[in-house]
Amino acid sequence: MPEAGREQLMTIFIRLLAAYGPRHWWPARTSYEMMVGAILTQNTAWSNVEKAIRNFDDRLTPEFVAAVSLEELAGIIKPCGYFNQKAKHLKHLTSWFEAYDYDVRQIKKDGQQLRQELLAVKGVGPETADSILLYALDQPFFVIDAYTRRLLARLGWEVPARYDQLRLIMEASLPRDTHLYGEFHALIVEHAKRHCRKSPACLDCPLEDLCQKGLA
Repeated sequence: MPEAGREQLMTIFIRLLAAYGPRHWWPARTSYEMMVGAILTQNTAWSNVEKAIRNFDDRLTPEFVAAVSLEELAGIIKPCGYFNQKAKHLKHLTSWFEAYDYDVRQIKKDGQQLRQELLAVKGVGPETADSILLYALDQPFFVIDAYTRRLLARLGWEVPARYDQLRLIMEASLPRDTHLYGEFHALIVEHAKRHCRKSPACLDCPLEDLCQKGLA
């Protein structure tokens, strides 16, 4: 990527941070709760995930998810949609985590190896895997979502179609830092909610002078 692109990314980050402040994302009490949230948030709003998380009460542990029936688990997570499918995916992810005795401190493998393991878990795609790696396992993988694509396209970038191609561009263009990646991703999500919507709300947008509206 040209140096101008790298500078623009840091300009975007600094402006979004000034506009919205630190996001402290991902909201969860445990690393396992973050993993569960990464599955539940697929194809639904975060507010629905929060409802599903609350339905666990104090039972949101890998031991509970491993032992509970699929039917009961699906009922618990019903607010997040696709609950029968996601219940199965949670079971698969929890089985993967069991190999590490449900302890993230025992996960000491190379990040790329961990990513391949996660991608082999049924129900875990690239965005979900990178969310788990970044937020639950403290591995520097930049999460690419629809909001990131929309923002970069509107800023005039030629956004590649392949997920990993854009992820690698972002990672090569930013300091390799998990905190930076997490904050940047969360800030993009917040910006998309407030301004960079499908129908953009440009008034008071902190990136308006950088935007090439009409390109996306």
